Amino acid sequence: MLFYTVMKPVVQVALRVFFRKLEIRRHNRLQTKGPLLIASNHPNTLMDPLVVAANRREPVFFLAKSTFFKNPILRAVMESGNCIPVYRRQDTESGAEKLTPEEITARNEAAFSRSYDHFDRGGTLMIFPEGTSVSERRLRPLKTGAARIALGAEARRDFQLGLHILPIGINYFDPTHFRSDVLVNPARLIRVADYAAAYRQDPEAAADALTEEIRQRLEKHLVITRDASEDELVLNIERTFGDHLNPDDDPNTLYDNFQLSRTLLQAVTYFEHHDPNRLNEVREKLTAYLGDLHRLRLTDEALEPQEPRSSRLTRAVKTTAKLVLGLPVYLYGVLNNYVPYILPSVVAKRATKDVEFVAPLLLSVGIITFSASYAAQTALVHHYTKDWRWTALYFLSLPITGFYALSYWNNLEARRHRLRASKLFRQQPAEGESLLQQRADILRLLSEASQEYLVGKKR
Repeated sequence: MLFYTVMKPVVQVALRVFFRKLEIRRHNRLQTKGPLLIASNHPNTLMDPLVVAANRREPVFFLAKSTFFKNPILRAVMESGNCIPVYRRQDTESGAEKLTPEEITARNEAAFSRSYDHFDRGGTLMIFPEGTSVSERRLRPLKTGAARIALGAEARRDFQLGLHILPIGINYFDPTHFRSDVLVNPARLIRVADYAAAYRQDPEAAADALTEEIRQRLEKHLVITRDASEDELVLNIERTFGDHLNPDDDPNTLYDNFQLSRTLLQAVTYFEHHDPNRLNEVREKLTAYLGDLHRLRLTDEALEPQEPRSSRLTRAVKTTAKLVLGLPVYLYGVLNNYVPYILPSVVAKRATKDVEFVAPLLLSVGIITFSASYAAQTALVHHYTKDWRWTALYFLSLPITGFYALSYWNNLEARRHRLRASKLFRQQPAEGESLLQQRADILRLLSEASQEYLVGKKR
């Protein structure tokens, strides 16, 4: 518990740095008092419990697979971090500790008993009913363990415990990248006592029914694609033309992006049944357009219609002035932040090829590298200045100029793409006009498809 208490504020800060935007929809649901069982999808391994627990006031305990407890040091960290081991047959059939089915059952019963005791104390437990973590925008079949634990805890108290289940959909918009977005989307609570009669009649059937209710509520709060091809198509449309399809998008919320994703998926299904040729045409033209952009090292944003020449000149002068005047601050930020910034990426690339572990590695290694680097640099400055005011000023400058360096680089990249697009239109006007025509054709197809879909929905 000590490790959890000490690390929670550190993780809260780290998450706010790692994600450009971390949005909790209906925050009051996440703060529901215990006894509470949180059931969530599991696309991003250790990042999933962190984004939930760090944003809940009350402590959260977790059921975690037993393989995390084999190493003595990691075991101590996991137990101090409020984790309870559960044993799966596939995890115990290999390795030093081989358990019989009876031993697995006995150990899991002990884990369930600890969970029941925790609920009796009004605590919160988080479970991932999918049983494994895969970085996909899908919801895999749910195991009945969460439902069985909830029903068992209530049955032990003759369904007077007051336990609720909170299904939470965690939606990452680019899970492996630094400064991406995540929407934590809690569903309505499920009152476990509502299944008392069904449990007394048939416990297994009650667990199946409760699991199905959890699944239905999760599905309504997630972006779920059917396969990689559909996911790629929808992501490409979102990232390239999302602003055109959703012009009233509120920049202060991620929920509009979530709704757009779900609407696009519904539209894909609609056109598969009603007009597959139109869907194929959009797919082919979009693939060709993005391929040409990649070949020419351009972005769609660089081809956006620009202001009149006078306004364009004014903006170019302002942008150039900002880049020139901001260069010293940018260089200062890079000098002081580059090593702790780049090391997590190096470690993640060498440590794993599983995309599900990239973000947790970036976060955990980043906490270490930035903490160590900032501490060492600040200590060095204080050693030479002997003045706490200069030391404090230097320490505060590190994160501020680090974020400025990121912003500066993004603006510089956008400027470079604009200049590259201008050069293309000067030197290869035919290629430039071809790109603009492709872009216009896709926007026209998407606009027509949007109108047809909206009319079709009303029928």
